[in-house]
Amino acid sequence: MALLDLAMQGLAVFGFILFFVLWLMHLMSIIYVRLHLHRKRSEVKQSFAQMAGVSLLKPLKGVDPNLISNLETFFTLDYPKYEILLCVQDHDDLAVDVCKKLLGKYPNVDARLFIGGKKVGINPKINNLMPGYEGAKYGLVWICDSGIRVKPDTLTDMTNQMTEKVGLVHGLPYVADRQGFAATLEQVYFGTSHPRSYISANVTGIKCVTGMSCLMRKDVLDQAGGLVSFAQYIAEDYFMAKAIADRGWKFSMATQVALQNSGSYSIGQFQSRMIRWTKLRINMLPGTVLEPVSECFLASLIIGWAAHYVFRWDMMVFFMCHCLAWFLSDYVQLTGVQGGPLCFSKLDFAVAWFIRESMAVQIFLSALWDPTISWRTGRYRLRCGGTAEEILDV
Repeated sequence: MALLDLAMQGLAVFGFILFFVLWLMHLMSIIYVRLHLHRKRSEVKQSFAQMAGVSLLKPLKGVDPNLISNLETFFTLDYPKYEILLCVQDHDDLAVDVCKKLLGKYPNVDARLFIGGKKVGINPKINNLMPGYEGAKYGLVWICDSGIRVKPDTLTDMTNQMTEKVGLVHGLPYVADRQGFAATLEQVYFGTSHPRSYISANVTGIKCVTGMSCLMRKDVLDQAGGLVSFAQYIAEDYFMAKAIADRGWKFSMATQVALQNSGSYSIGQFQSRMIRWTKLRINMLPGTVLEPVSECFLASLIIGWAAHYVFRWDMMVFFMCHCLAWFLSDYVQLTGVQGGPLCFSKLDFAVAWFIRESMAVQIFLSALWDPTISWRTGRYRLRCGGTAEEILDV
């Protein structure tokens, strides 16, 4: 009986610690979004890196309805010295025709097309980018996914953050305005749960970077062995960031978000993506097993039980009030990340928010159930530490 009482007291203490940590994360992310994102500068800061040349590496595979419009935004960047290195793995990929069309439309833009890739490991993105990386002529390398679209001043914004002690500049992932509930669901996730963890990690000194849009010093990557040294990992972005941090360089976040604008999206694709990301985090960071308690419903249950155990408050009333406070703070954060009016109603937000929060534990359990992942055209078995092996069909 004494042991049971001790366990319950320990759970109550955990509940109150959880309450403090999670609401500190809410507060940090909301304040950061309001103070840093979408900030308009009266004068553009002239850093040493702004006039430095930038090599843009663009990994491409397949075509979706938004590909050509997304790519075209990179051909119209307002930046004095940059090159576009378009990388396509297969000669018969329809993306080749899209690239050739843009190369013909913008003959004055320094852009080249690399077809065929170079097999250096199991990571298909690295294999695809290798010829472009080897041909890059500038000291700053910008790796940016095919589904990202940019504004004319996006690259200027990123290089402005590349000060003397910074080795990597990354953009907070977000989603462009698109039609349909699946688009709303993605926008709600990337405007609430994801930035809360992403921003609070970076504010507290934890290196949390996604590879959707990253500007890096090429010489630092070369010191770590170049792109080839990260080809054994599926989550190459995590290990590239780690290699840069290990060499004493700081990170900085752009004031503009990394705007995802894929023309192919659905609820099923969103779930698959979240499951894949969770599998990668579990294998790289063992602490990921605690992730479910950071989600609204489970956290509210634990904290509500702790409040009931210590103060004898009604657990369900506390649960509902806590969820409501979470819901409202998420809406405030989403509007800050958006930087303008939302393209959907408050009712749409409420429905998407509830469904996303309800998915969280199911996504985590699905990730635990199967250690293999399907990505691009391959299947991979993950190993502890982040390495993987390709599963070949016999």
